[in-house]
Amino acid sequence: MNDLSELVEARVSVPTMESARHIAEELVARKVAACVQILGPMTSIYSWSGQVHESKEWLLLVKTTRAGFTPVCEVVQSLHAYEVPEIMAVPVVDALEAYAGWVSDQLRGSQRPGPPSRLGQ
Repeated sequence: MNDLSELVEARVSVPTMESARHIAEELVARKVAACVQILGPMTSIYSWSGQVHESKEWLLLVKTTRAGFTPVCEVVQSLHAYEVPEIMAVPVVDALEAYAGWVSDQLRGSQRPGPPSRLGQ
């Protein structure tokens, strides 16, 4: 991927680790995300239906592109337990060119080896 402006990280919050794993696996299997990291649990405090709520949630960091964001939304909405799930894209200002290329290749179904990793792992 030569144009880093196309790279985005989508953020999705989910209510359980099981749903986090399921959604992450589906996004990668369907090639709309190159990688999904799962963080949590975390505490979310939000307003819904006129009341303040507190929930334990997990956060998915979805590595995709601007073009991949709509398919990410479609997959997440089809699998998510919430009526209105949090799904938002954050533009990537800069990235290691080799990593950005790997993300792009994964979304095209290319077989470039996995993401750059630390030596000895």
